[in-house]
Amino acid sequence: MLKQEIEDGDVTLADPMFRSDVLRGFEVRPRAIPARWFYDRRGSELFEAITELPEYYPTRTETAILLAACPEVAALAGEGRAVVEFGSGSSTKTPILLRSVKPGAYVPIDISGDFLRESSAGLAAAFPGLPVLPVEADFLRPIALPPQIADTPKLGFFPGSTIGNMIPHSSVDLLRAMKASLGEGSMLLIGMDRIKDEQRLVSAYDDAQGVTAAFNLNLLERINRELGATIPTHAFRHRAIWNDDRARIEMHLEAREDIEFAIEGRPFAMAAGETIHTENSHKYGSRDGRILLRAGGWTPIAEWTDPEGLFAVILAEAQPARFAP
Repeated sequence: MLKQEIEDGDVTLADPMFRSDVLRGFEVRPRAIPARWFYDRRGSELFEAITELPEYYPTRTETAILLAACPEVAALAGEGRAVVEFGSGSSTKTPILLRSVKPGAYVPIDISGDFLRESSAGLAAAFPGLPVLPVEADFLRPIALPPQIADTPKLGFFPGSTIGNMIPHSSVDLLRAMKASLGEGSMLLIGMDRIKDEQRLVSAYDDAQGVTAAFNLNLLERINRELGATIPTHAFRHRAIWNDDRARIEMHLEAREDIEFAIEGRPFAMAAGETIHTENSHKYGSRDGRILLRAGGWTPIAEWTDPEGLFAVILAEAQPARFAP
């Protein structure tokens, strides 16, 4: 995000892609805005608060899996790899992996620059002597990795079931892009949320304290702030819905009443009950996750889960493409 400091405060220059996605998102039907735009500074802070909620099982479950599995990950991956984390956020799970695999470098990639720099500084202090090379970027697009790790074997790290935020064909595209960035012979440690009871899923995305609702509504506040919009945020409510046909939780912002507003001077209107689709979180069965990885060019070589089977962590390898079955 680009910022220009002036005496009276900060003037924010909107990311051109953010502007484009928002305007298109309000023009299309049904309305939809890509979930990656949740993560301005406030959005990143709210997401970290979500991960600590009692209803939100994925973070604590995956953390427990990593604590148990990372020694085996280290044995399979070997020492000295460059750990490349896609969408690092606050990197709270990263130390578990770094302590086990003894990497040659750590490359966190995140779209939220302020958050990225703070978390990178914290990890650099916690692991003195480890080269920490942050990259501010949207990992859904091609990424140039730091030249310092060009010849270093790589271990991609993609925790949190972030892969579930994308529809399946986009997930496959991302996995293929990761393979291209990391190279043949690289490995990928990825978290995937499992299909489970509907009420448990809905509660995880619509918590009693309203933190997830604030996270969702913050997207509208960001649009108002960065694009000079006049969206009445009080006229929207957060909704989390389980779509069983597509095996995903959907997050929406629903208009409580008929409203009119402008974005950069362009007029828009929504009727009561209309929604803006803001996020998907796909859930995968055990076979589904492995099939998805293979479609993206990754061969699963090990998998770990919790006793309840709520979540899975899979280690995969970028092997050369086969000429024939």
